[in-house]
Amino acid sequence: MRFTRRAWSALLTCLLLAGCSSVSLGGSYESSSRSPVPAGSGPGGSGASVRAIAVGAGPQKRYSVQEQPAAGSCHYRYEHGEPLEDPACTPGAVSPAVTQGNLKSTICRRGGYTSGVRPSTYVTGKEKRLNAVSYGYTGRMGDAEYDHLISLQLGGDPNDARNLWVEPADPGHAKGSGVNNKKDPVETRLHTAVCAGQVTLAQAQHAIVSDWITALSSLRLS
Repeated sequence: MRFTRRAWSALLTCLLLAGCSSVSLGGSYESSSRSPVPAGSGPGGSGASVRAIAVGAGPQKRYSVQEQPAAGSCHYRYEHGEPLEDPACTPGAVSPAVTQGNLKSTICRRGGYTSGVRPSTYVTGKEKRLNAVSYGYTGRMGDAEYDHLISLQLGGDPNDARNLWVEPADPGHAKGSGVNNKKDPVETRLHTAVCAGQVTLAQAQHAIVSDWITALSSLRLS
């Protein structure tokens, strides 16, 4: 590339002052400091960067048992005593069958949507036992929920291994009393907000993936 006298002058001035991060010399170079995520893409339009969520296979006529992460490779995190998934093992996955444009005919329709797309307990029961080994879960299986990180009522993929994890019981949970997780009412509140047009489907999905404990407050729904 041939440098003009003006380009050389700009370069020398920059070097002497040592106060610029990039210099245009008439070519196509652009500073790498620009954010790849546009402002307002985070939950609630906060502008926070959010990662893309994987898209699964969607509802199937016949589900098969999905391969799970290697034994002991997944690790629970805890926030205020509440269990959180390992993002490396369970980053979440959405169903291509549910979009912002078809909410009324899918997750928001009367008569329910989830029962028609949920895998059988024959499939999820086997997956749950395998996933417990992945997470090193040794508690009572009856007290743990094989949970969709992005719930079916929020357009989560029904049987993608990236969207399912063995969720331990909440702190103080009485052993042997069955599943009763605080994440469930959060999912229901988000579903209501999506169907009422208070938040978009994508905002709800990103909020639950980022941290289900703070999902409602991040979207100003608490």
